[in-house]
Amino acid sequence: MRTTLWALEGLEHILFGSGRRVARRNAWTAVLEDRRRADARHEAESYLASAARPKASTAT
Repeated sequence: MRTTLWALEGLEHILFGSGRRVARRNAWTAVLEDRRRADARHEAESYLASAARPKASTAT
């Protein structure tokens, strides 16, 4: 039984090996894009929060 499993895993590796690499690369690209969007969202939120704060009066 174990030999059959190893043979099927070997065949799967040969047939789908490059597909897994592509899927892994696509997943990593998606992670990087999500991080970029999160950084942009954080920057926009910080900008909007600072714009919404009342300006301190410099006149005395």
